[in-house]
Amino acid sequence: MPRTGRPRTFDELETLARARDVFWARGYAATSVQDLVEELTVQRGSLYGTFGDKRSLYLRAVSLYAQQNLWQLESLLAADPILPTLRRMLTRPATLTGAEPAEPRRGCLVGNTTAELVPEDADAQALVAAAYDGFVRVVAAAIRRAQAAGEVAATAEPEAVAQMILLLFQGSALVSRAGADSQRTNAAIDAALAALPAADARPAR
Repeated sequence: MPRTGRPRTFDELETLARARDVFWARGYAATSVQDLVEELTVQRGSLYGTFGDKRSLYLRAVSLYAQQNLWQLESLLAADPILPTLRRMLTRPATLTGAEPAEPRRGCLVGNTTAELVPEDADAQALVAAAYDGFVRVVAAAIRRAQAAGEVAATAEPEAVAQMILLLFQGSALVSRAGADSQRTNAAIDAALAALPAADARPAR
């Protein structure tokens, strides 16, 4: 009679979310399998049996994070006007990432993964590229809606604006980890957003 093994005694999605937070706080290289066993209170054999090795678990955790962030981004940008929401997201990255103010500065897990694993890890590179593409797609759709509402001029290129927002967001999330002066960071964000053509702007003669 084949052995069925011990029944799983933990919730897979909940455990994956907790692993996401461990990796997010410590980084990939600095998190050992023993750290995960202790933090997740899951036996090493069960961890390997469910998620594979540490790298596989990490990639699944980042994928979960990226999907949740995309849902949050869509929710944030569902209401008009768009530009104040974008500014709030850029000046307070935790609005999107979900980090609590009391937590250590974590940045964006997708951005952290880019810095730590890309381009050496092809799977990580594909994962973060897909996450960035999703971000640009959602923001570009919001910019088009802002154009239709007269908030942003029709001359703006939605994809280019969305790419700028992505670069601003990742830069803001990264420098926040180093405790950068928020006033200077916010001033730079405001300068970038001010460069967007307003709906009533007229070309210079």
